[in-house]
Amino acid sequence: MLDEVRVSLDLGALNAFVHRWWISACDSVRDPEGRRQMHERAEHVLAGEPCSEGKPWREIHAARGIDV
Repeated sequence: MLDEVRVSLDLGALNAFVHRWWISACDSVRDPEGRRQMHERAEHVLAGEPCSEGKPWREIHAARGIDV
């Protein structure tokens, strides 16, 4: 992503990344246990293990009043 910004000099991609990161960081502060569970599920998926489907991020954010 940073390589793309260096070439295009368009900071829109960087701004979008920082915006998504900020939302994730704020969510982590609000729900550290949920964040821990998300990382645990990600480890299972990356290891190729079956994992139950969770709620989509947009649904979780909407329930918390966060507009993405």
